[in-house]
Amino acid sequence: MRAVAARVRGASVRVDGEVVGAIDGEGLLVLLGITHADGTGDVERMARKLWELRLLDGERSCADAGAPLLVVSQFTLYGDTRKGRRPSWTAAARPEVAGPLVDAVVAALRAHGAHVETGVFGADMEVASVNDGPFTVLVET
Repeated sequence: MRAVAARVRGASVRVDGEVVGAIDGEGLLVLLGITHADGTGDVERMARKLWELRLLDGERSCADAGAPLLVVSQFTLYGDTRKGRRPSWTAAARPEVAGPLVDAVVAALRAHGAHVETGVFGADMEVASVNDGPFTVLVET
């Protein structure tokens, strides 16, 4: 499981022109990718890392600050660009595997007390953010 977490001062996701998820103020925009080797054992590790990661101002986490997270599924995090000019997506899990695991990470974050907004799995989404810093890190389980 792989995520890119960006410290933001607001972020939103639109599908067909309508906002489906948004956070205001300080928080994290999380682009979450799932690969074939990922399973339910990775869910809690990823949720805890994202919830407790000290990326916010003053080295605080979302848990410390009560800051929201916007989680957007992102299979392209497993794109392989080592050969040629066209990325290969073979490392990304199939939607029937990835979708439930993305949902499980969101549920685990909420179980920790996080306010979580989401995109729509598999949809063509427009993601907008006001990056703070910019401060962006790769998170893996």
